[in-house]
Amino acid sequence: MSKKQLIIETGSVAISVIFIIAAFILQSITGATPWYVIVLFGLSFAIGGFAKAKEGILATIKDKSLNVEILMILAALGAFIVGSYSEGAILILIFSISGVLESYATSKTEKELTSLLELAPKTAILYIDGKESEVEIENLHIGDQVIVKVGQQMPVDGKIIKGETSLDQSPITGEFIPVYKKIGDEVFAGSINIEQTVIVETTKDPKESVVQKIITFVQEAQENKTESQTLINKIEKYYVYFVILFAISFMIFPPLFNWLPAKEAFRRGIVVLVVGSPCALVASITPAMLSSLSNAARKRILVKGGKTLEDMIGLKAVVFDKTGTITTGTPKVVDIITAKDQDRDYILNLLYTIEKQSNHPLANSVTAHLEKQKEIDNINTNEISGRGMTATIGEDHWKTGKFESKVTTKCNRELQSAKVKGHSIIYIIKNDEMIGFVALTDTIRDNVQEVTKALKNLNIKSVLLTGDHEDTAKAIALEAGIETYLANCLPEDKADYVKKLQKDVGKVLMIGDGINDAPALATADIGVAMGAGTDVSLETADIVFMNNNIENLPKIINLSRRMRRITIQNVIFSTSVIALLMITNLFGKIELPLGVVAHEGSTILVILNSLRLLFK
Repeated sequence: MSKKQLIIETGSVAISVIFIIAAFILQSITGATPWYVIVLFGLSFAIGGFAKAKEGILATIKDKSLNVEILMILAALGAFIVGSYSEGAILILIFSISGVLESYATSKTEKELTSLLELAPKTAILYIDGKESEVEIENLHIGDQVIVKVGQQMPVDGKIIKGETSLDQSPITGEFIPVYKKIGDEVFAGSINIEQTVIVETTKDPKESVVQKIITFVQEAQENKTESQTLINKIEKYYVYFVILFAISFMIFPPLFNWLPAKEAFRRGIVVLVVGSPCALVASITPAMLSSLSNAARKRILVKGGKTLEDMIGLKAVVFDKTGTITTGTPKVVDIITAKDQDRDYILNLLYTIEKQSNHPLANSVTAHLEKQKEIDNINTNEISGRGMTATIGEDHWKTGKFESKVTTKCNRELQSAKVKGHSIIYIIKNDEMIGFVALTDTIRDNVQEVTKALKNLNIKSVLLTGDHEDTAKAIALEAGIETYLANCLPEDKADYVKKLQKDVGKVLMIGDGINDAPALATADIGVAMGAGTDVSLETADIVFMNNNIENLPKIINLSRRMRRITIQNVIFSTSVIALLMITNLFGKIELPLGVVAHEGSTILVILNSLRLLFK
């Protein structure tokens, strides 16, 4: 629902309230119900009920079946027929108020979700042979170059080929800390350039960008319904006919067999239409689901519909990928060991100089760690793909990386210790003898231990799957607080393990970020992708953590459980009220005004209970 529609609907309810108040004031002054008071009640009924009547009629034509809106309109008309003008007007008023509350929940959710649909601009500045021209983004192709000036959004997924800057990626991730980007770095559509003009080469068709994947995800989230919601909708169709037939039977058979006077039987039949309507029951699911989706979206957790939240109930195990999920995916130097008979300061300067010539992630980590070292002049280096760097200085040949060499006994003990800890190793080799090494490790994300502890408190098993070797997997699992792990996993191994886990323990959630995680994400009952993940993982997943925060996991699990609790509360409360009012009416112990207030009041209470899910 648009903001304009919500304002119109709210305004109609406000006008309806004014007419009802005016009618009651005039009624109290005159001590009767003259024609103009009836007209005021009638106007309140017509204005307040117009939106719901229109909605009900259109839905009836579309679905070729009656619905709760039609049932309430019939009940209000019946109240007018028996002379209960105020009750009919109040019935529609309260029904409309409940509708506005439900529309508010819908609008709130749409606002949180559709804000993600405006992540990228519609046009870009195309750069060809020094000339600039504004074009529609949909007309760009892979390889096209675009200029992005300060304050503008990145129009495409690509890489910087000229300039350097800092980007505000909060529209994508929700993280407000600027991220520094230089030549060769990858950038995403929707990020805001906040420092200097850069030229970006398009590396992906705009139709296939991360932003477009998110937009598709959002559209699916808005369309998907929970299984409970679908079930309630099915029940509603048949239940409406049951209530109408029951009301008609109440009007016909008691007078026919002299059980009740015709007028009293008709009155009670109208009460059946009022109190038997499943308004509160119908409102038990949708507002709760919409409020939950809105709450999640505000936390930058994108959920592919209410069904996904419902599927999380009864979760037994969470399977974690390592790189980019449990860890940041950014290697960090933990130690640099050099043989005692070597000039350590010279080796560090040399290492800094050599590694600075490489763009490999491990090399970048080394140079960042050694940024205070001095660079040695006039060194010619050569990079060997998959191996590392080589350099010649005088008569000495140096290598850094993964080269074969003699392992000196001078630092062998430290090397074996680093391998046991699961560290990645860059060998420092002089004339084919290893004289030192750099130990690096992928840093654990903040709060990972708190997440695994929270899962344990929720009686959910944590499992780590990784393609790394046994020592690394064991070290990471120990640090993360995960008892079960599996190393040396290929993509199909991860999917097979998820199937086994489903068979052994039950419902499984898989969380990952890489293309190698896609098979397991698709196999799991619920797939969760980190926001910085690949397109394939984003497409396969049911949930995306756009801000890349692993601590979102217990949050979304708890939110799904809260949604289930509140939904159950709503269903039990609404059905209990209907049953109580129907039984009371059978014995003639309830008047129409009380029936209206009790029934419609229960609907409002159910919706207000659901709106609690918008917060916390």
